[in-house]
Amino acid sequence: MTSTSKRQSSPDDSIFRIPPYYYLHVLDQTSNVTRVEIGPKTYIRQDNERVILGPEKMLIIPPRHYCIIENPIVRDKENKPLCDTIGQVKLRHADKEVRLEQEPFPLYPGEIISAKVTPLQIVPPNSAIRLTALRDFVDGNNTQRIAGDEWLFEGPGTYIPRIEVEVSEMVRATILQPNQALKLRARMSTVDRDGHDRVTGEEWLVRRVGAYLPGAFEEVLHVVNAYVLTEKEAVHVRAIKTATDGFGVHRKNGEEWLVTFSDTETYIPDVYEQVVGVVQITTLSNRQYCVILDPVGPDGKPQLGQKKLVKGEKSFFLNPGEKLERGIQSVYILGENEGLILRAIEAFTDKEHSATEPITRKPGDKWMIRGPVEYVPPVQVEVVTKRVAIPLDVTEGIYVRDVKKGRVRAVIGYTYMLDQDEELWQKDLPPDVEKLICTGKDPLANRSELYNKSQEPPAEQLKRDKTKLVTFRVPHNAVVQVYDYKDKKARVVFGPDLVMLGPDEQFTQLSLSGGKPKRPFAIKALCLLLGPDFCTDVIVVETADHARLQMQLSYNWHFDVGAKSDEEAAKLFSIPDFVGDACKAVASRIRGAVASVQFDDFHKNSARIIRASVFGLDDKQKVRQEFKFQQNNLVVTSIDIQSVEPVDQRTRDSLQKSVQLAIEITTNSQEAAARHEAQRVEQQAKGRLERQRISDEAEAEKSRKELLELQAASAAVESCGQSTAEARSRSEAARIEGEGAVQQAKLKAEAMGIEAESELDRLDKARSAELKYVAEQNELEILKTKELATIEVGKFKDFVSCLGADTIRAIAVAGPEQQVKLLQSLGLQSTLITDGKTPLNLFGTALGFLGAAPNTAESCFPPPQKLPKVRECSEDQ
Repeated sequence: MTSTSKRQSSPDDSIFRIPPYYYLHVLDQTSNVTRVEIGPKTYIRQDNERVILGPEKMLIIPPRHYCIIENPIVRDKENKPLCDTIGQVKLRHADKEVRLEQEPFPLYPGEIISAKVTPLQIVPPNSAIRLTALRDFVDGNNTQRIAGDEWLFEGPGTYIPRIEVEVSEMVRATILQPNQALKLRARMSTVDRDGHDRVTGEEWLVRRVGAYLPGAFEEVLHVVNAYVLTEKEAVHVRAIKTATDGFGVHRKNGEEWLVTFSDTETYIPDVYEQVVGVVQITTLSNRQYCVILDPVGPDGKPQLGQKKLVKGEKSFFLNPGEKLERGIQSVYILGENEGLILRAIEAFTDKEHSATEPITRKPGDKWMIRGPVEYVPPVQVEVVTKRVAIPLDVTEGIYVRDVKKGRVRAVIGYTYMLDQDEELWQKDLPPDVEKLICTGKDPLANRSELYNKSQEPPAEQLKRDKTKLVTFRVPHNAVVQVYDYKDKKARVVFGPDLVMLGPDEQFTQLSLSGGKPKRPFAIKALCLLLGPDFCTDVIVVETADHARLQMQLSYNWHFDVGAKSDEEAAKLFSIPDFVGDACKAVASRIRGAVASVQFDDFHKNSARIIRASVFGLDDKQKVRQEFKFQQNNLVVTSIDIQSVEPVDQRTRDSLQKSVQLAIEITTNSQEAAARHEAQRVEQQAKGRLERQRISDEAEAEKSRKELLELQAASAAVESCGQSTAEARSRSEAARIEGEGAVQQAKLKAEAMGIEAESELDRLDKARSAELKYVAEQNELEILKTKELATIEVGKFKDFVSCLGADTIRAIAVAGPEQQVKLLQSLGLQSTLITDGKTPLNLFGTALGFLGAAPNTAESCFPPPQKLPKVRECSEDQ
């Protein structure tokens, strides 16, 4: 039966075709018992039966799979289902059964699939599954398991599930690399893989390289990485529980120590050790040092409150609890102009810088060392400050205070270094004096800026080094007063000069009047200008007829210093505001004089009245030249009246009208006088012009007469001079022509001479070149001949050397010997054969007649002569 037919089946059908591996549940309504019908078969339903399930496909569990059946049936020893008395299959209610690979089977009534067909769990290598017993049972290894027990199923393998066991989790092994450790904790009392007993909560490390699979009661906390130690790094470790460390040293709770490269190359902290941090090495050069606070003693315990000095060149690690005081410090290298102020913080004996014998230093003692020197302060010494010699010019200085005696002095003009009992002292000046000194303005050139508030310098420019000597340049024709509050004396300095203030000296400040009209305290100054100078003031006077006038006056003044003695110089500063005092005195005199005269008189004689009131009259009733103030020797030499204006408006208008009327009258009279003078000058000019015209006509007639006489004389001279001029011209032309011909001949001769000389020069050069060419050619020919001769000689020499001397001799004598042999073979005793041209040897003939003739052959053919030796020719031969 196909699935289509199965789906088409209905519980009300009477015939059910059950295919193979299918089943259905049939309920017998009479007995109320449900049975299973298994195919293949055709089932015919009875009237009292009802199909409540099916047809359904049997459960098929493939290999390495399983499923869980809830309420499984009860089987007998032969693995057959058991039924009760009424024929109902017995079930194990509320129980479960794991079924593995088997033949297809149906589900009996009451059985439920709790877990579908599932592949068996494969545990890979280095892995395990944690199992928990749900009920008491005995496993396949005959191990009694109690509910709640936990154990591991380690791979590789396939786990066969059981109803009594629950899978808690998958446990994987931890891979430990070199320089790594695994930190574990015991969840319950157990025995680890190395056979050590572990109690609940105990922690330990596994340092074995490779895969580590924790046990059932072992909890993996984390992987501990090793600290790689170098010569420049160490590890600061603290014990969190009393234990023995990896080096076999017993450590107490809270104890701290260092692990360095000399102990081990890599360090893995134990479970009861806490790494506080990595400590870098402290390296000191030969120019550095440091002070260690609370150093660790030889017993390894910190010496609290003590200090230790370490000098370079050295490298070390700071132990736990140690720290550097002010870090790494450089050695004090002092030059010739440098020094150190030292203070003892503990009692000690100074042996390093004592000249003869050690010096005992008490706490609080201060002393100074000077360079050049290299200095490292011991732990009992504190460096207060470093002193540098202050170079001072002859115009520079500083204020120095002795801290023991309190005395302040000024050091001027040489390089000075403060010792241990001295310090720089700050000299304070009044605010106005401070401004005048800091601005540095010229008292003479910048007078207009002294009372101009808008041109005050910024506050940054007013800052002054108060420890430096206060100096002030007194300009030319000026004077400054300095008062010493300690000696209660004043000194006056005339310019040009440089004033240098002592510690107890102050400038005498001048507060002068300024502006128009004069206002007191307008100008602040330190130096008094001696003049000559001028000042301008505006005053108001009233005449006898009550006319109020405003005058602007300018006074020229100067100070009469004389011999510049101390008494005369002191007078200059006897009046603080000499400008205001002088202007008030002059204005008072002018007001008194003007008050006694009328306006018209004052208007006409204002200059004389003012000068007479100020300077006074001498015995001859003449105005004096100066007005001198005896208190400070101020001399007023002249007064300039710049303007006079009435204060009352009506008086001013009346004065203006009268002045305009007077100006108009004066202008009309001057115009009439000028017109009359112009007419007179015009008449005089006309008379002089007429007389000049008559005299000019007479002179013209006289000149005309002279002209006619000269014309007649010139006509006569012209008639006789023409012929003379023609003759002279012809002779002059002939002379010029002759001179030209002569000159031409001379030039032609010079040209021919030049041509001849050039031709001779050319021929000379050509002959010289030709001779030189021939000589060089001959030299080349001779050189060529010599070279050829040398080649021939060499060739002949090589030829001779190749043939040899014997060969050449044989060639030379071969012909005569052959002839001798031929004659001897013929048997001839004497024979003379001649052609009539060859001479005969008569000496041989005569000897033959005498009977002493030699051999005929020898007489006829003389013996061959020896060839001359061939000489080796040099290149010169």
